[in-house]
Amino acid sequence: MNTANWCPYSLFFCIASLSFVSPDVLLQSLAASSSSDFIRPAARGVVLTSHRRSPSDPQQVHISLVGDDRMRVSWITDDHKAKSIVEYGTKSGKYDSMVKGDHTRYQYVFYASGRIHNAVIGPLKPSTTYYYRCSQRGPEFSLRTPPSTFPIEFVVVGDLGQTEWTNSTLAHVGQDDYDVFLLPGDLSYADTQQPLWDSFGRLVEPYASQRPWMVTQGNHEIEIIPIINSKGFKAYNARWPMPYQESGSTSNLYYSFNVAGAHIIMLGSYAEYNEGSDQYTWLKADLASLNRSKTPWLIVLLHAPWYNSNTAHRGEGEDMRKAMEELLYNARVDVVFAGHVHAYERFTRVYNNEEDPCGPVYITIGDGGNREGLALTEPSFGHGRLRLLDGKTAHWAWHRNNESNAFVADEVRLDSLSPSSQCSSPSSSPNSHDEL
Repeated sequence: MNTANWCPYSLFFCIASLSFVSPDVLLQSLAASSSSDFIRPAARGVVLTSHRRSPSDPQQVHISLVGDDRMRVSWITDDHKAKSIVEYGTKSGKYDSMVKGDHTRYQYVFYASGRIHNAVIGPLKPSTTYYYRCSQRGPEFSLRTPPSTFPIEFVVVGDLGQTEWTNSTLAHVGQDDYDVFLLPGDLSYADTQQPLWDSFGRLVEPYASQRPWMVTQGNHEIEIIPIINSKGFKAYNARWPMPYQESGSTSNLYYSFNVAGAHIIMLGSYAEYNEGSDQYTWLKADLASLNRSKTPWLIVLLHAPWYNSNTAHRGEGEDMRKAMEELLYNARVDVVFAGHVHAYERFTRVYNNEEDPCGPVYITIGDGGNREGLALTEPSFGHGRLRLLDGKTAHWAWHRNNESNAFVADEVRLDSLSPSSQCSSPSSSPNSHDEL
């Protein structure tokens, strides 16, 4: 049996009529329940996480990758005189190195943020645990750097929010180890209520302070208020700086980075993307600079899905797809992750609305735990794990949230397109394929 093309849930008959996508393109969708007694989970309330340390102590600590051997440590203090210093070392309580960073603040209507600190530490050794302290006070944190070679495992969670289901998703994520956390937009669901950004930062700190979180923006990060905040993304850009400058981008809304044989591109669904725009020009140059012998895996994340069988948010990514899909196809992108739609579904390799063995696998995973609930009638909350075993083969699994455990409800082997002779050039278009 070809397990890559096997779908254990007969949903084609009810999904195909809802979408412009051909039913043979959709492999796995939504509920992913292996039992007839599965009950769709209801939305749950927002969890507000308070600051339990002193006003001078660091809070909302999170880390992100910067280059091959460095990490950005970000944190906030209510004390506006706190130092932007990170002390770190490989032994608990013993800090051999110290880095002084910088800090910023922002005003949003009547809200004034705390002091937002950022410091880049390194060079760091791969697959190594470091202990660190921020602002020379407060609790000690620890992080582990990703490996420099395969295997490497990514957790992928979209539309996270801060509800009881978010807590469930994060608890399930924490039950098994991983190397890097990828989030394709919609983080806090603050929606202009700035204290919710602080609550979110405190909620995710136990996870985001230990493994790098690489994020891109969603629609809930825009937070535009005419005249007062007409450009949007003020809180997102201040609180979650990503390594955009290192990848040649001019905007924190889109960037790329390398890690252990993978090139990850984070696109901005809410930044200009048409041909001639800064993002389009940057993406074209970024793809042209790739060396697939060094980074055989090419992975893209964005917020609004380009392929979507769901009635929710149908067609919202279509203009971006028309503008950029050919660039991704010609570069032989392996997989594209999206959020926005509060459900899970996986497509076969697709290009221009048709099955194509040289196109990316498209996966929607906007089911992290948001307060708005789920789309359609059958999906569940959950998270995904992508394990790159080597330069050719990967394993993808979607873990559905049960009350006390995470149930693997969909999994598939993925083969990288980089070593594929049948897809070695954009003009090649074979008529059949054996696996994803």
